[in-house]
Amino acid sequence: MNFTRSSGILLHITSLPSKYGIGDIGEQAYRFVDFLKMSHQKLWQILPIGPVGVEGSPYQSFSAFAGNPLLIDIDGLADRGLLNNDELVPLIVKNEEEIEFDSVKKHKEILLKLAFKRFKERASDNNDYLAFVEKNSFWLETYGLFMALYSYFGNIPWNCWETSIAFRKENSVIHYKKLLKDEIEYHSFCQYIFFDQWSKLKQYAENSGIKIIGDMPIFASYNSSDVWANPHMFNLNRIGEPITRAGVPPDYFSETGQLWGNPHYRWDEMEKEDYLWWRQRLSTLLEIVDIIRLDHFRGFEAYWEVSAKAKNAKDGRWVKGPGEGFFKVLQDYLGDIPIIAEDLGVITSEVRELKKKLGFPGMIVLQFALESGKSAEFLPEKHDSNNVIYTGTHDNDTILGWYTKQKDKDTKVIKILKKYFGFDINMTEKEICWNFIEIAFMSRANYAVIPLQDVLCLGSYARMNLPGTSYGNWKWRFKEGALNEVISEKLAEVTKKYNR
Repeated sequence: MNFTRSSGILLHITSLPSKYGIGDIGEQAYRFVDFLKMSHQKLWQILPIGPVGVEGSPYQSFSAFAGNPLLIDIDGLADRGLLNNDELVPLIVKNEEEIEFDSVKKHKEILLKLAFKRFKERASDNNDYLAFVEKNSFWLETYGLFMALYSYFGNIPWNCWETSIAFRKENSVIHYKKLLKDEIEYHSFCQYIFFDQWSKLKQYAENSGIKIIGDMPIFASYNSSDVWANPHMFNLNRIGEPITRAGVPPDYFSETGQLWGNPHYRWDEMEKEDYLWWRQRLSTLLEIVDIIRLDHFRGFEAYWEVSAKAKNAKDGRWVKGPGEGFFKVLQDYLGDIPIIAEDLGVITSEVRELKKKLGFPGMIVLQFALESGKSAEFLPEKHDSNNVIYTGTHDNDTILGWYTKQKDKDTKVIKILKKYFGFDINMTEKEICWNFIEIAFMSRANYAVIPLQDVLCLGSYARMNLPGTSYGNWKWRFKEGALNEVISEKLAEVTKKYNR
């Protein structure tokens, strides 16, 4: 599956400026699309957009289908007459470049619940709302009940709820649907607003010639409506606890590996239904994005299995995944799926062969390529065209932060950069960043995607995530006014120079 030579920016929605403490799908998102168009970019890559907990990780979501209510444009609710202008109170934050997820959640929920109250009092939007609820009933009904129960039981995991509802006993489900009817409808309302606002943003991006690259985590979060409603699809014991957990063995980021904590799938059970849950998941995401970055692609060939009792991911084993047959079933139902395979980490010949058979483009991360010391990996002219090249991903340090650390240690990377790319110690920070961007853009890889932090030439403080850690991640935002004509013109110039 080859893509036309293009370039774009990696920026999660949450990282946009906003007076409500977190980026959203309002005016600033439209302005960013305008910036991309003006800069001759054709791609906007985002992270997963599901509802998240207080730590903000987009890879640990309450649902594999739902949108994050914190991304709803509050000003857009006023445009619909659901809020008054004097109610649009900004959130006062200590640092406008950091998200305070707990404060944001409290502030936005007050406004969302007020908007919901007014929505119920009106009838004008009901037909569209009811059509949305009916179309998405296969996940929305369960999600709404799950979130209402999660709040009702004090925000504790579902296996700690009252036993009868934790295991979805029919009488208990009926009881709580009646008891929590209003709260369930509130969550349905939030999803209706989210997808309505998102569809308008996507249409605007499409009209501007911008494709959105979405992100699909391979695993579902344990504390999610998906696991709660479908325990037979996950490797759980009789009391609903995971028997094994997902992660990866010791790697570049951690000497003890990464223990993500997600339960594993029972692929045999999913196969009996022709992977219905996956088909629904993919088709739902493809309604709101153009291309899917499939996270941890190697897990479909073989995944790392760790005992649920383990304290780290060192002692695990590789277990065969569903492989080519899984993707063939998906393609039989959905046709060709525009997928980018995230093929980083421990990649074996079997993983490479699977990717080749399926024709999916893989990923090249310039930081990893240079650290490998192999010219076939870091020289742009030697890259396979069926790839997406990045200076770094959300899991990497910013390119400036990474380079500074390499320079301080005078590593082999610095020697490579001097020998092959003309780097010298007197380069300014901006020259460093733009030289790396040029290396990526000159690559034979069809797609080149640059994190906005690297375009803005920011240091390590702007890093999005440090794998293997649980706190202090996913918080970075850029300041309003950071994107200007000078940056746009420079980006357009480099794009034109390398025919992207």
